[in-house]
Amino acid sequence: MSESRQPHLVRRMIDGRRLVGAAAIVIVGLGALWWLDLPPFSAPAQKENRSRRADIQRTKVEVALSEKQVAGLKIAAVGQARFERTRSAVGNIDFNQNMLVQVFTPNQGRIIATFANVGDRVEKGQVLFTVDSPDLLTATSNLIQAAGVLVLQNANLKRLTETFRGGGGAQKDVDQVRSDQQTAEGNLRAARNTVRIFGKTEEEIDQIVQERKADSVLIVRSPISGIVTQRTAAPGLLVQPGNAPAPFTVADTSTMWMLANVIEADAPLLRAGQDVEVRVTAYGDRQFAGVITVVGAQVDPATRRLLVRSEIRDPDRLLRAGMFATFTIRIAAPLQDIAVPSAAVVREGDGSMSVWLTTDRRRFEKRSVRTGVQQGGMTQITEGLQPGELVVTDGAIFVSNKAFGVAGASD
Repeated sequence: MSESRQPHLVRRMIDGRRLVGAAAIVIVGLGALWWLDLPPFSAPAQKENRSRRADIQRTKVEVALSEKQVAGLKIAAVGQARFERTRSAVGNIDFNQNMLVQVFTPNQGRIIATFANVGDRVEKGQVLFTVDSPDLLTATSNLIQAAGVLVLQNANLKRLTETFRGGGGAQKDVDQVRSDQQTAEGNLRAARNTVRIFGKTEEEIDQIVQERKADSVLIVRSPISGIVTQRTAAPGLLVQPGNAPAPFTVADTSTMWMLANVIEADAPLLRAGQDVEVRVTAYGDRQFAGVITVVGAQVDPATRRLLVRSEIRDPDRLLRAGMFATFTIRIAAPLQDIAVPSAAVVREGDGSMSVWLTTDRRRFEKRSVRTGVQQGGMTQITEGLQPGELVVTDGAIFVSNKAFGVAGASD
C-alpha cells in the first residue's frame, strides 16, 4: 500500500510547487506595475493623469543688440488706430443698359447718308442718318392734297355765303359747303400729324405745304445725348423698324454700371441703396462714387459668387465699358482698436505673426500676436499686445534675423 500512495504524494508536491510559482509571478507583475505607475490590467487607463501635466510652453526668444544696431531701429509705443469695416469685390465696367438706346428708323427705306461714327459724342436731336422713305413720300403727298382741298372748300364757302347774303342760293347749299370745309380742315390736321410722326417740324410741314413739294427724306435723330457705341448704318442699306441690328446705338455715359462678383459669405452684408467707391486700374487711386442698384437673386453654383450691380456716377465720362474695376463698400461703423505699423509685424514660417517688444531699448523679446484688419499702413492687433508697450516698428525683420542667426544680420 505504501508503494501505491507514493506517486500520489509526488503529484501533490508538484502541484503545490506550480501554485507557489504562479503566485510568485503575479506578485512580481503587480510590483512592476506599482513601480512603473501603470494602471492594473483590470482598470481602464485614466486619461486625466496625462491632462494634469503642464502645457507645453512656447520657447522664450530674446536678443540683445548693440547701441549701433538699436540706432538703426524705430521703436514706438503701441497705440490705437481707426479701421473702416468694409468689403471689396472685383468686376468690370459696363454701359448703363437703362440709358442705352438702339436707334431704329420709324419707317422702311434705304439709308441716304450717315452723320456720326462710333465713339462720337452726339447731342439729343442731332441727326444720325437719313432715309429715303416711300411712306414719308406718301404722307407728304396726302398733306399737299389735303391742303389743296381745304383751299377749295374755303373758296366755295366764301362764294356761297356771299351769294346767300345777296338773296340768291339756298341755305342747304351753304350748310353743305360749310360741312365740306370743316371736313377738309380735319383731313389737313390729320395729314399734318401724320407727317409730324415722321419727325418733321411745324416749320418743315408749312414749307412743304407752301412749296407743294413732296419730301421723301426721313431724318432720324438721336433721342438722347451720349456716345455712339455701335453703328451698322451705311448708305444704300435697306432698314426696317425694329429689324436688328439697330443702325445706331447711343449710350448716356454720365452713369455707368459696375458688375461685381461677390463671395457668397458677403451676400448678407449687401443691399440695394448702399454707397460704394470704385477704382479702375487706368486712373490709379481716383475714386468714383456709386450706389448698389441690384443684388443678384442667386449664387453661381460653379464659382459660389453673387452678381452685384452698381450704378457709378461719371460726370467727366472717363470710364469705358470693359474696364477692370474694384469696389469697396462700408458694412458697419469704423472700429477703433489696438494697432501697430504693419512693418512691426513679422510673419513666421508657420504662418503665425509676431512682434518684438522691449522695455530698455537694448533687449528685445519676441511676442506672438493675432492680427486683424490692415489699412493705411496699420495692422489691427486682436490679441497679444497692450497699449503703451514698446515695439520695434521699423527693423523688426532685422531683429528677427539677428535672434535666429540668419546670415546678413550683423553689425
